[in-house]
Amino acid sequence: MQLSGKTVVITGASEGIGKEIALRLSGEGCNLALIARNAERLAEVKSKCEDGGAAKVEVYPTDIQNTKLLKTTAENILKDFSDVEVLINNAGIWQKMGGLEDLAGDVIDSVINTNLIALIHLTRLLLPSLKKAKEAAIINISSKSGVVAQAGQSVYTASKYGVRGFTEVLKVDLKDSNIRVAGVYQSGTNTEMFAKTGEKVPSEKFTEPKDLANVVAFMLTQPAKIWLHDVRVTY
Repeated sequence: MQLSGKTVVITGASEGIGKEIALRLSGEGCNLALIARNAERLAEVKSKCEDGGAAKVEVYPTDIQNTKLLKTTAENILKDFSDVEVLINNAGIWQKMGGLEDLAGDVIDSVINTNLIALIHLTRLLLPSLKKAKEAAIINISSKSGVVAQAGQSVYTASKYGVRGFTEVLKVDLKDSNIRVAGVYQSGTNTEMFAKTGEKVPSEKFTEPKDLANVVAFMLTQPAKIWLHDVRVTY
């Protein structure tokens, strides 16, 4: 796909993997629609993307757990941009490792709502626009936890297995369309996701967000005859 001038929607774009994907794709001359909760950080990313070569950047401070607000955000994106060609579902939150009985109910809800339900809703809301594009792509940034069961991650893993299942069905449903679908399943990545829950994990070998952003850019910029639909990034 030739990315210059293409409109790319990225969730979780204010920091970590989403931020680095936005910065990387700005260098390809993309139009960027950036979604995250933190308006101040989004504004900073917008400025950097504009300096980095993005054709157009708009930001949408949104708590994607709120389906009503997410719908409004999708509508605003479609008003601000004539088309959406790429959707990168990246936003995600972590549960502190431990037994299921030790997790608060609101933590369970937040993890499932953010990691899975919001991803499904945003895809649903933008799918009509994606179908109109000459060529389009949906990339779901999941996790190694969407492939391998790991102790103490019951709810997080449930959400990521859900993302994987949703991604696989999308591939089947859209196989004869103009939309290519892929899942990215990465090992631990050096972001603030763990620290936000008070979790301390050894991260010396973790993947750097910039490197993962390069993987996503590589996937999108391959010739029409090539599509990497299931990418696993490990250290």
